[in-house]
Amino acid sequence: MAWMAYISNWFEQDDWYEGLQRANMSRVRQVGLLAAGCQPWNKDMCAASGDRFAYCATLAIYIYQLDRRYNEFKLHAIMSEHKRTITAISWCPHNPDLFASGSADNLVIVWNVAEQKVIAKLNNTKGIPASLGWCWHAGDVVAFAPCKGPLFIWTISGPDSGVMVHREAHSFLSDISTFRWHPQKKGKVVFGHMDGSLSIFQPGNKSQRHILRPDSLEGTDEEDPVSALEWDPLSADYLLVANVHHGIRLVDSEALHSITTFTFPSAAACVRCVAWVPSAPGMFITGDSQVGVLRIWNVSRTTPIDNFKLKKTGFHCLHVLSSPPQKKFSVRPPAPNHYMSSTSEAVPPPALSQSRAFSLPPGHALCCFLDGGVGLYDLGARKWDFLRDMGHVETIFDCKFKPDDPNLLATASFDGTIKVWDVNTLTAVHTSPGNEGVIYSLSWAPGDLDCIAGATSQKGAFIWDVGKGKVVQRFSEHGKNGIFCVAWSHKDSKRLATCGEDGFCIIRTVDGKVLHRYKHPAAVFGCDWSQNNKDMIATGCEDRSIRVYYVATSSDQPLKVFSGHTAKVFHVKWSPLREGILCSGSDDGAVRIWDYTQDACVRVLSGHSGPVRGLLWNPELPYLLVSGSWDYTVKVWDTREGTCLDTVCDHCADVYGLTCHPSRPFTMASCSRDSTVRLWSLAPLTSPLHISILADRPWKEIIGNTDYAVLPGAPPILCGKVSRDIKQEIEKLAGDPRAKKLRWFSECFSPPGGSDNLWNLVAVIKGQDDSLLPQDYCRGIMHLKHLVKFRTSEAQELTTVKMSKFGGGIGAPTKEERLKEAAEIHLRLGQIQRYCELMVELGEWDKALSVAPGVSVKYWRKLMQRRADQLIREGNDDVIPYCIATGDVEKLLRFFMARGQLKEALLVAQAACEGNMQTFQAPAPKGPSRCDDVRKGDFHKLLHTVSEELAEWHFQDGRAVLAACCHLAADDVELAMAALVRGNELELAVCVGTVLGGSAARATHYALELLARKCMTIPMWNLAADLLLMIPDNELQLVKLCAFYPGCAEEMNDLHGKCKLPTTEECLQLAETAHAEGNVLDTVKYYLLSQEPEKALPVGIDFVKEHISSSNWTLDAFYPVLDLLSYIPTEKLLLHTCTEARNELLILCGYVGALLAIRRRYESIVPALYEYTSQLLKRREVAVPLTIPRLSEELDAWRACARPTPRLLGDPPHTPPSESQRLVYAALLRRLGEEPLRGIVGPDCVTGSRLPSHSDAHISCLTGLKIQGPAFFLEDGKSAISQNDALMWAKVNPFSPLGTGIRLSPF
Repeated sequence: MAWMAYISNWFEQDDWYEGLQRANMSRVRQVGLLAAGCQPWNKDMCAASGDRFAYCATLAIYIYQLDRRYNEFKLHAIMSEHKRTITAISWCPHNPDLFASGSADNLVIVWNVAEQKVIAKLNNTKGIPASLGWCWHAGDVVAFAPCKGPLFIWTISGPDSGVMVHREAHSFLSDISTFRWHPQKKGKVVFGHMDGSLSIFQPGNKSQRHILRPDSLEGTDEEDPVSALEWDPLSADYLLVANVHHGIRLVDSEALHSITTFTFPSAAACVRCVAWVPSAPGMFITGDSQVGVLRIWNVSRTTPIDNFKLKKTGFHCLHVLSSPPQKKFSVRPPAPNHYMSSTSEAVPPPALSQSRAFSLPPGHALCCFLDGGVGLYDLGARKWDFLRDMGHVETIFDCKFKPDDPNLLATASFDGTIKVWDVNTLTAVHTSPGNEGVIYSLSWAPGDLDCIAGATSQKGAFIWDVGKGKVVQRFSEHGKNGIFCVAWSHKDSKRLATCGEDGFCIIRTVDGKVLHRYKHPAAVFGCDWSQNNKDMIATGCEDRSIRVYYVATSSDQPLKVFSGHTAKVFHVKWSPLREGILCSGSDDGAVRIWDYTQDACVRVLSGHSGPVRGLLWNPELPYLLVSGSWDYTVKVWDTREGTCLDTVCDHCADVYGLTCHPSRPFTMASCSRDSTVRLWSLAPLTSPLHISILADRPWKEIIGNTDYAVLPGAPPILCGKVSRDIKQEIEKLAGDPRAKKLRWFSECFSPPGGSDNLWNLVAVIKGQDDSLLPQDYCRGIMHLKHLVKFRTSEAQELTTVKMSKFGGGIGAPTKEERLKEAAEIHLRLGQIQRYCELMVELGEWDKALSVAPGVSVKYWRKLMQRRADQLIREGNDDVIPYCIATGDVEKLLRFFMARGQLKEALLVAQAACEGNMQTFQAPAPKGPSRCDDVRKGDFHKLLHTVSEELAEWHFQDGRAVLAACCHLAADDVELAMAALVRGNELELAVCVGTVLGGSAARATHYALELLARKCMTIPMWNLAADLLLMIPDNELQLVKLCAFYPGCAEEMNDLHGKCKLPTTEECLQLAETAHAEGNVLDTVKYYLLSQEPEKALPVGIDFVKEHISSSNWTLDAFYPVLDLLSYIPTEKLLLHTCTEARNELLILCGYVGALLAIRRRYESIVPALYEYTSQLLKRREVAVPLTIPRLSEELDAWRACARPTPRLLGDPPHTPPSESQRLVYAALLRRLGEEPLRGIVGPDCVTGSRLPSHSDAHISCLTGLKIQGPAFFLEDGKSAISQNDALMWAKVNPFSPLGTGIRLSPF
């Protein structure tokens, strides 16, 4: 196995434990990503191959891959190595794993997409590679060309590797706009030029330079750049050519003449991009550059077959996927408007009248737009399969949460827009009008004013009213100088500060009255209002100084000037919790902490290797500070000692903005030059606090004052307003406030993405009145008893609402669009007659007639007569019904599920359970029918099947909380709790389980046990004991805790007393007595609790070996003893006198861990556990009843028998297991028994583990593959495994994969 190359040395020796450190994981966890949009500047910015497609942001390449299980494209990787703007990308036509990119830093890179790594790099390309493409005649040759040429040919590997200049493709008279290699004729290449001409080169033929300009340009100096070139895939000579102003031509590259000139419906239409449809001979599509119109063409006619207006902004580039997904995946998002864009509103998929309807072949167009939008459009179904229409396309300089809403985040960008995002759904909900140049900074108005101030590079400052969608005020006091920072006063909504390159910090009222003009000797980059003194503001200046001004006086001189930085000061931030404390970040790479009251710098935080930009004080922990830098990192600091607690490397460029919301203080957002916003959870830093709340510890251990919190070594304690407000509200409550306390603190600690939704569902299950549910409840996952009711209400509103509610104007839904959406909802609710009437109102008679029998035959006849009357009046009797509504719910559900439309299936299943689906069956006698009961039971089974599938979709996407919501919506508390535990949301699981009680108890107890293991690592032993004492029948758990405790005899006895266990001396006597009586479990238990725990090893190991030696052993017969043995203190286990026993213990734990992994279906670690056990057997001298051939036999049998059957076309065929393998596997299953905890079976998947990062690739020492999501570092400080694999490993085998005897605790 690959991992053995990393760790084989650990198995060779027995003194490996010297110098090892404790295994660890990151304390900052990525929980969300707002991906960048597609950059609109360079041409070849999208590409596709097989089941992948890619597009380029400014500095990174986004790779999406088809998830075949759910038939949707998911973000698979973000590849970044370029330091300047990417100029072109190209996928290798011969190898779908190879991909090339060029950039403005004269760099060309070849990537392996599957492994997400660079395999070749060409520096100093002698010009910016403006165009790039793989040579079709060779698998390892990439060609690229600067705008002025020549064409360079780079052979990546082999004896001819290197760069050469094409013999003829140089010395052009006009710049190159694009080029394309011929896919069939070796060496043939065509160039498009800025003057509208073509140059064609083919070995053995005469070079053709600057030919075939559009006829209207011949003889003139006018330029009309070639915007697109595509060879006809079915012809050796034909070529599609698009010019910006003179449309599209089909050109014969041999005869050198234009065959067809295609005509546009409007003379104003300009073509930006062209793509052939491979599945339809002669068919191609184009995208307009001014408006997002997709046109369908065939070479047999000069006009478009059809035109689809997909967006209001123009196309940038197009690509048709050669092998589109075989099934569709369409999920209705929670927002009412499916097509909301960040900079415009996408247009709903067009409906074709009968006269325009025609058959399009299956195909998917990858569409990139000038506003950065990216989508995958299903040409056959005429709808979006994927639409990501909301990313910034350039550097994001600032981000801020809305003061009165922690779910809304605003971002300011180089692209001239401010966008407001819903961080729960990661979608844009508002965008500023744009065209502001560069926006460097933003600031929300305090409270609920719903306005944002922005600072621009040349157009001054402005106030944007988000609700009204327009700029309501502008400020021009800085002239044409750039404004680097804008700050709205936290305490006074009428005051606004700006500072800029003119050296002024200007204080004004929001209506434009200037109050102060603070002059600085150089540019002012940052300013910040004090949150403790409404009249105090600090500035950071290019002269390396920090100044503090008091705006309540008329003086324009600073109260204080702080010096110490050795380069310009970019930003300053006042502490929200400590009056007089502020920090500053500088180009010298340092963060300095200043005490205004002492006139001094009290701490210097050194560690960044580049200029510091972002700064953020935590609003609850007064010593916690976060900084972002041009070194691409985010650092979290403990300012008490000046230590860096964690460094985050996931951004691929300069980090500018950092922010968090006071009511969600441990969720942070960061923004960067890589055009992304990332959401982070700081909760791991405060885990002891959250656990103390779960354990119901005294308030003084949870909430305190800042003076105590900032003492060196003091445990974390909450000091902010939100925590104090929670405490105050809890103390007002009558009765037992524990449920409220757990919910409110859980919402405070949990990141966005479903925790609010989860608690709403808990309230529903606990019987809360529906009227108390929040207004946004219906936007999330609703309880199934509400689903049909809310969707019916939504349909009714769509039918009756007046146009004025939508405001009218551009982008407002038409009456037809609203009625159509309402009709679709009614159909899915089984309200067929209402659907038919709406279809009639829309003129869609055929659709109405086709389903009318689902109401009644009588109704169908009446509808037929009405239609006939109308057709007679029109003189048209062409009426053909489409199909008949059969009421076959099971078939309908299977249809939806096969297409991945899980939410639609869930709605239909619930409607069926409520009796809304009419079925055609023989008349039954009056009164209750047993058949009806059976069918209702079948419907409920189907409903739970669908809800579980939907939950698994969320879970596998790294959204365990939403998976739990799906289960709670169907009243399946056990599976909801299991989802939280498998997602490592342990604190949340305990909170929810404690409130729900009942069927949640077993999973709650398991989560408490895992949290206790976390406390043992921190270490916080008393807190771990408090958690375990919350579990009934907790003796064995408490024994494990006390056995592993490393304190002196007195301290051990104190812990024993708390856990109601005998003293160490008494335990030794009890062990001897139990040993004499032959009670192995008690012997091991009491020896472990004594001062001589090593005596438990031979007794317990012999017991386990004896069982394994027998023929009919079962795991449950000896696992409790082995589990206890694994808690022997590490220092005792590592004694040289225990070497043999230690090796045997590690082998037995490895083997049993493999068996438990099989039982829990931890497929990713089963081979590694078997290999781990085999290597220990091979390299250590032991006497255990296990052999390497036996382990290999079991592993082969598991691989043959447990592998699932291929579900999808293209999956490799599965070789059936042999008879001997069946027998071995059957014997394994008999020994394993059933997993006692329902729903815990299946791989773990923590929140964020499906999010790609830009950080240095860590290779798993278990699989040899790149780790996606969070990594867990083992005790050697170098070896890493994924967080998911670490969790699963620790649950079945507590010892490290390195074979050192060190315990893992990744919880």
